[in-house]
Amino acid sequence: MSQSSWSLQDAKNKFSTVVDAALAGEPQMVTRHGKPAVIVVAADTFARLHQLDRERAPSLAEMLLAMPQDDGSFERSHTPPRDVEF
Repeated sequence: MSQSSWSLQDAKNKFSTVVDAALAGEPQMVTRHGKPAVIVVAADTFARLHQLDRERAPSLAEMLLAMPQDDGSFERSHTPPRDVEF
């Protein structure tokens, strides 16, 4: 099993190793200033995850239909507009 977390500098110095591990099915985390920055994964893994995300995302029509329906009326403001000079 290879290393799965790399500092940015180490990942740059050993990028081939990072890519090889990702291609072997082990996602590789790269940190910047000690905090997680990115995950390196194989392209086919990314494509599969991206497709799953797209399949789960609601369509615009579904989002519009899910909005609260309020047929109530409202009063229009009678506040005069401000003066504008051109």
